[in-house]
Amino acid sequence: MSKTETTEQQDGLGSAGAQLSTAPQEDAVIGGPTLGGIGWIRWFWRQLTSMRVALILLFLLSLGAVPGSLIPQNSADELKVQAFKEAHKTLTPLYEKIQFFDVYSSVWFSAIYILLFVSLIGCIVPRSWQFVGQLRSRPPGAPRRLDRLPAYTTWRTEAEPEQVREAALTVLKGRRFRAHVAGNAVAAEKGFLREAGNLAFHVALIVMLVAFAWGQLFKSEGGKLIVEGDGFSNTLTQYDDFKSGSQFGTDELEPFSFKLDSFTGTYETNGPQRGTPRTFEAAVSYSQGGADKKAVIRVNEPLIVGDSKVYLIAHGYAPVVTVKDPRGKTVFHGAVPLLPIDNNITSTGAVKVMDGYRNKKGEKEQLGFQAFFVPTFAGAGKGTMFSQFPALVSPVMALTGFHGDLRVNSGLPQNVYQLDKSKMKQFTDESGNKLAQRLAPGQTMDLPDGAGSITFEKDVKEWASFQISQQPGNGLALTGAIAAIAGLTGSLFIQRRRVWVRAVRGEDGVTVVEMAGLGRSESAKLPEELGDLAVALTVQAPPAAEAVPEPAEEPAEDPAPSGEADK
Repeated sequence: MSKTETTEQQDGLGSAGAQLSTAPQEDAVIGGPTLGGIGWIRWFWRQLTSMRVALILLFLLSLGAVPGSLIPQNSADELKVQAFKEAHKTLTPLYEKIQFFDVYSSVWFSAIYILLFVSLIGCIVPRSWQFVGQLRSRPPGAPRRLDRLPAYTTWRTEAEPEQVREAALTVLKGRRFRAHVAGNAVAAEKGFLREAGNLAFHVALIVMLVAFAWGQLFKSEGGKLIVEGDGFSNTLTQYDDFKSGSQFGTDELEPFSFKLDSFTGTYETNGPQRGTPRTFEAAVSYSQGGADKKAVIRVNEPLIVGDSKVYLIAHGYAPVVTVKDPRGKTVFHGAVPLLPIDNNITSTGAVKVMDGYRNKKGEKEQLGFQAFFVPTFAGAGKGTMFSQFPALVSPVMALTGFHGDLRVNSGLPQNVYQLDKSKMKQFTDESGNKLAQRLAPGQTMDLPDGAGSITFEKDVKEWASFQISQQPGNGLALTGAIAAIAGLTGSLFIQRRRVWVRAVRGEDGVTVVEMAGLGRSESAKLPEELGDLAVALTVQAPPAAEAVPEPAEEPAEDPAPSGEADK
């Protein structure tokens, strides 16, 4: 209850000015006995279930989600987390200690989440029962002094008091007021949707929290990089990375498969927006339940297969290379996906030949090549390579060769885009210079001492990265969000108000009509609405014609002085 409403109730409004809201009243007690154990528990529960604390917890939950948006998360991309750790070695120990790389599953975020959930439930349940009681009750009778209310009008009419009250009841019910006759007045109330919207908003928050928890427990999310012409089957072994909720079973994966037929990317070619992406489309063929279909996946337009959604999240280039051993035997041939590092798709990666290669002595070795690729080469300068445009206009790839042990059999996970050079030696030419060469499509780099060759074929394929996810709580979360917006709109724009119309016979026998209104909060609309109701009521209870007093007779003019008369 606001301070204004409390003052009005003390001024004689009584129950008429109370219960305009289901908000709990805070009783300020000065002095009194010291709280015991049970008293402190009750005090803590009242604080936790207050709307003030719920709003604070909601703010803290929003604030806690900020690091999850700015700092790479293990649940989304472990490679980005690893790159962040390598680039910020000072901050990494601190971030790991406070769980900034796993924000949404951290102890502190879960604590805020659970406290907010309990706070909302403890706040809403008693208010809901109180609101139901208000809906079942009648509007309270008129206070003794209507002229003390913020909106008030009065007039006298020749109509009988019973006729005025009957007319007021008809007018108020016609304006969708809940109205009844209480003594010598009509009591009416309107605007219950305000409190209903308020409760709906908070119930919707609980629904969204439940949906979020449900989605985290039963979700699955994985990524897969696919080169044009290759395919994917929705089984656990096919994923490049996979994350799931604690209650998700791998047997719940949607049975389907798809193939990347082609990827199309177009870019702005002129003006200040040159290089800006215009079209990203992945044409796929997919199969579900024995039926083969075709579809096009675009950014924010996923392929929906049952309960799974396939999102297009990234793309890049995969140059086709051929590696031959000293005897001219092909030991590797295929497209090598490279990782973009800027908006013009300057890319880096590695070519790894793990099996089948033997050096001139017949010894088994492994080969590795660091690759640096630009789709639009700037020129033949000796400086650092960079791309001027993201489309394939003049592709060039720089290669640096190594031989030895790639450490792929060490049992430790490796980044497919990087080489472990701890057991590798770089090829050198006859002068002892480290071997590195730029290749255009169709060109070949020969390895020293007849160790073989690597050819950049006249073919550059494109790859697309997809995210395959199952989020069971999304529909429920959307429903909660829509309900929250609708409830908030109602609580902001609907005003809870009460109107009383009293009609009594005056001492002179003429009926005196008093009309007054009281809202939960002060608003200019309440006097306007009261004025409209008064105008509607005066049609059946017109103001009485007041007796106009007759004007007094004017005094006779004073006679002129005798001196002037003689003149």
